[in-house]
Amino acid sequence: MGELSAAETVRAADKIIHDVGSRWMLSRGTAEHGKEQGYDNPFAYYFAGRGGVMGDVDAEVVSAALGWFEPGFVRAQWDEGVAVAGAREATRRYILGCAAWGEAHLPEDPRLCELAERVVRAAEGSGLPLFCGWRAEPLPDATRARLMQLVQVLRELRGGLHLVATTAVGLSPLEAILTQDGPDIARFFGWQGDLPDCAALRPRRVEAEEITDRLSAAVYERALSPSERAEFAERTGAVGAAVLR
Repeated sequence: MGELSAAETVRAADKIIHDVGSRWMLSRGTAEHGKEQGYDNPFAYYFAGRGGVMGDVDAEVVSAALGWFEPGFVRAQWDEGVAVAGAREATRRYILGCAAWGEAHLPEDPRLCELAERVVRAAEGSGLPLFCGWRAEPLPDATRARLMQLVQVLRELRGGLHLVATTAVGLSPLEAILTQDGPDIARFFGWQGDLPDCAALRPRRVEAEEITDRLSAAVYERALSPSERAEFAERTGAVGAAVLR
């Protein structure tokens, strides 16, 4: 096995981590699990389950921590979700759904769990409340469930760093979406009405991506040796091949 720089590790692994996390959160199986847990609305389950690591907070806090979602949309879904069983219990149930999805879809890879946990522990949590909330949750013993939760924690790390970066370059949540993903995704995130043309702001989005990559690379640099980074990327790629094919 070769070696990878921290920057190469970002390019090899971070998108896979993002996409695998998205796959479980948006899957029909996760929505069905939520319904079994008392959440008829999958969006309410998502917001209460994902944001509930921060405890019984106002929806404005959840909106600030998640970023990019339209605040009124967050409030409606969060309030509906926490009304079922509270914030912390929503996260407990959401983690059960995470574990079930991991058991069904992920390969058995205790070594990747070990490497991923080292990355998670090496990250500086300042300014990353959602990541820190997820990092503080106990990890399951079962390997596939443990790996899926670690993927989720790593996804929150990258997402939190990216929110820091888009804010730093002066992009609002809506501008950050429109400069990359376009109006359809913006509407999926709850933004309605006439949407602005943000084409002139795209250089800021490029800058934000570069900042995010640098911040992410710094974590890999602290956590893993060059050969361990290559192993982490290879094993993460195998997860992506199993889940995203």
